[in-house]
Amino acid sequence: MTVEQLIPTAIGWLLAIAIVIFVLVVIVRSIRIIPQATAGIVERLGRYHKTLQPGLNLLVPFIDRLRPLIDMREQVVSFPPQPVITEDNLVVSIDTVVYFQVTDARAATYEIANYLGAVEQLTTTTLRNVVGGLNLEEALTSRDEINGQLRVVLDEATGKWGIRVSRVELKAIDPPVSIQDSMEKQMRAERDRRAAILTAEGSKQSQILEAEGRRQAAILEAEGDKQAQVLRAEGEAQAIGAVFDSIHKGNPDDKLLAYQYLLTLPKIADSASSKLWIIPSEFTDALKGLTGAFGGTVAGAAARARAASPAATGPAAGSPAAASAGTTAAAGAQPSAPSGTSAPTPATTAGPGDTAPGTTSEPPLTPPTP
Repeated sequence: MTVEQLIPTAIGWLLAIAIVIFVLVVIVRSIRIIPQATAGIVERLGRYHKTLQPGLNLLVPFIDRLRPLIDMREQVVSFPPQPVITEDNLVVSIDTVVYFQVTDARAATYEIANYLGAVEQLTTTTLRNVVGGLNLEEALTSRDEINGQLRVVLDEATGKWGIRVSRVELKAIDPPVSIQDSMEKQMRAERDRRAAILTAEGSKQSQILEAEGRRQAAILEAEGDKQAQVLRAEGEAQAIGAVFDSIHKGNPDDKLLAYQYLLTLPKIADSASSKLWIIPSEFTDALKGLTGAFGGTVAGAAARARAASPAATGPAAGSPAAASAGTTAAAGAQPSAPSGTSAPTPATTAGPGDTAPGTTSEPPLTPPTP
């Protein structure tokens, strides 16, 4: 094959290859795949043509031009600290965080050159305007109010840019170091004051409760003593009433009362602290009654023995036993001795073997010695 024949063949192959490459380039430039949550701006001959949605899109090659894709998701931008002067002429450093979202890709592309820079500058100016009307104390405690004002202003200003500001947060408010030291001292003093107040309040309440407890205890103890005394008095009254009723029902005579009186006398001197015992004047009368009672008892027994002696076998009337009985009866008829002295002893007493049958010999009653 000659050279003249190879030249046309090579040219034909080159043209075919060029056509294939051109076709491939046209196909590549005509097909655009847009990812989810992004949007593309298409310009035809330099003018806005349309906005490409996520998915497969076709363009006219060499006529349509696709601008950089725009992220349609909500974005978070943290701006560097900005110095802000408060109402009381203190310079504080404030860090802000802005949450925004592009809602209109066309407006975000053609209405503003750099929407991120615009949002940052607008946030700084609005923050200075809002915080400039507050003092340091209000600026530190009114974050929600400041955030709300910033969000409203930014949302109104960025609406025509196709941007929606959802949240604006103050990340940090840093006053000067000297102000921080003063605030720490103030807070420390305030905490100490509150602690002292709480301690005093606790001590006061404790003392009040203790005093109330002691008062209640004293009241309850007095009530208990009162009830005990009332019950004790009621018991003694019932006992006295029972004794009184028993005495009146038994109808005691003077002899029994005198004997009970004599039994009560030793109890008067039963106390260990008793140094002097004064015998009451009624003791003589009681002793006389008791002696007369026992004397009458012995005389009655002798009379009954004499009355029974004729029918029974015993000594004669003139025997020593009869004389002894008569002597005993005579002794029983003797009057009682005066107070403080013992009863007189009869001159003749019967011996143990001379006692009349049917009678008993009783020893004379000796009153208790004080």
